[in-house]
Amino acid sequence: MKIAIDSYCYHRHFGEIYPGLETDPGTRMTMDDFVARAQALGVAGVSLESCFFPQTDAGTLAHLRERLDAAGLERVWAWGHPHGLRSGDDLAAADDLVRHIGIAQAVGASVMRICCGGRRTRPANWTEHRAKLLPILKRVVGPAEAHGVVLAIENHIDLLADELVELIETVDSPWLGVCLDTANNLRMIEDPVEAARKLAPYARATHIKDITANTTRKVGHPRDFAFWPSVPVGQGLIDMPAIFALLRNANYDGLLALEIDYLHPACMVDGSADAAIAQSLETMRGLLIAR
Repeated sequence: MKIAIDSYCYHRHFGEIYPGLETDPGTRMTMDDFVARAQALGVAGVSLESCFFPQTDAGTLAHLRERLDAAGLERVWAWGHPHGLRSGDDLAAADDLVRHIGIAQAVGASVMRICCGGRRTRPANWTEHRAKLLPILKRVVGPAEAHGVVLAIENHIDLLADELVELIETVDSPWLGVCLDTANNLRMIEDPVEAARKLAPYARATHIKDITANTTRKVGHPRDFAFWPSVPVGQGLIDMPAIFALLRNANYDGLLALEIDYLHPACMVDGSADAAIAQSLETMRGLLIAR
């Protein structure tokens, strides 16, 4: 397993700011800037959010691959934020997913994170949800195999652990696995360690994320996104030593990609998430060498 960082840690600098929760940092970041930041942080790999990289012409992709190769960074191409396949309702998104498999190959990624949906698109009925997703997933594993890119479905606040396992086992392809987000299933009121225990055997990518309950403001029900802000790894409710152990025992050998989404206001330093990112990576390095 290798320490990495997802570009979503800098989502505000890429122009995505949660309304009513976050403020504009006043500066913007390019993908070249992010690669340089990853180098400075001393990580071994990166997860690159495609939503922050709209230019996908051959020259631009070749430049990105050259930058990543020169930096010695392993990479995951991350497709699907925020709504992915809209839980099976968006066939145009499925076509875009297939297009991005070629992009992943072009930038030298052997794994591509995908999202089946999000918290706003999840149907109430699992039978209906499953019936919509399975034909799409069965269709996309062929192009994935042809390009040599493993697809990794994230538990994106849209799928319970058992549901995601059912999808993976039903499709039954070595080209389809899981992007294990360590915190998202707590946001669905599911035990995150038990979710990780079920998903770790299928993990092909990760989001290492810690969260807590926000008691500093009234944010409504625990099923509301703002109820569960990110905090530096090791300072929240997620049992990271247990999850690292589960991944290790499952022989996971991919990237451990730090992800910070909506950062708890108390963890911001002068309006920046940099301190939380640095603290998280330090903790992750300690967990990686601990046995």
